[in-house]
Amino acid sequence: MAKPGAGQAARDPKRDTKSDAGRERAASGEAAALADPDAVKRDLKDYALTRGAAAIGFADVDLIEKFAPPGHGPRDLLPRARTVISVGVTGPTQGTWRTPAKVMTSIGTNVSRIYRVAAGLAFRIESAFGHRAIYCPPHVDPELGARHPMQSLKLHAELAGIGARSLAGDILLHPEFGMLYYGSIFTEMALPPDGPMAENPCPAPSCVSLYRKSGQTPCMQNCPVECISGSIDDDGEIEEMRFDMFRCAEMCQQYENMPTIIERAFETGDVLEREELLYGGEAQSFFYKATAGVDTNAQCFECMRVCPIATQGPQVDPLRRGALKRGEGRPGDGEG
Repeated sequence: MAKPGAGQAARDPKRDTKSDAGRERAASGEAAALADPDAVKRDLKDYALTRGAAAIGFADVDLIEKFAPPGHGPRDLLPRARTVISVGVTGPTQGTWRTPAKVMTSIGTNVSRIYRVAAGLAFRIESAFGHRAIYCPPHVDPELGARHPMQSLKLHAELAGIGARSLAGDILLHPEFGMLYYGSIFTEMALPPDGPMAENPCPAPSCVSLYRKSGQTPCMQNCPVECISGSIDDDGEIEEMRFDMFRCAEMCQQYENMPTIIERAFETGDVLEREELLYGGEAQSFFYKATAGVDTNAQCFECMRVCPIATQGPQVDPLRRGALKRGEGRPGDGEG
């Protein structure tokens, strides 16, 4: 019998038998899951949660197609899509909420975690369950410009039951995790939908109380450009929400900064003003964001900074979540 060559390890028959048995158990488990849609959902939920997702929900494609604008439904990207899976990851740390606005806009997002979870789910569906799947592009439609995304991730999350529209500019809020960042997966595999949330966590009781006294909620009072308004009915529920997108855009959505800077530089006849427009601090900050790929061109956070759901929900605070896991109670209770 020939000996193993250099760099070639001798095979252990016992180890091979154990490996084969493990693969057989995994294959049989996946086969059983295929026959049980609820088991598939549990598998995908476990996969997402172990990779950093806070919430996951399943939506009916037909229902999404009903509300999506023409050309922006799931089947415009995956023609045979039957299920939309929405995942959400948590927002900023408690420390981040206490930083100045210029810091908050730089470190307040968690979008990279969405990419990891959502892309992984698409591969998991295809490799484990044999159905086509795609990670929905979270970007704008290149044919329509910066104000038109390819898909409404907000609509997907709302109909999947992991967020409900708030008074704060229609931002989705989760009763446990507050403000989440969302990603979507489309698949040709049919899975039972979860449906929208039965109750909207917004407005919080303290917001209703302030509205009764002042006619405004915290998000309305603290918006730097007053782009949020609305009303609360006698039952303490949202009656109407109004959001001035263009006023908000002037404050924080800097998609048009580059042509605006160039246009103003052409128009001015003052050499010093032209230099300031092209090379001043504001221009340098924008060009740095654009060239470095920093995702801070549409961030403000001031409405969420004062939102009790976004900052004080049961699972919002990483400090409290960690303390609960360690059995230490809730640190910081009563602190501002």
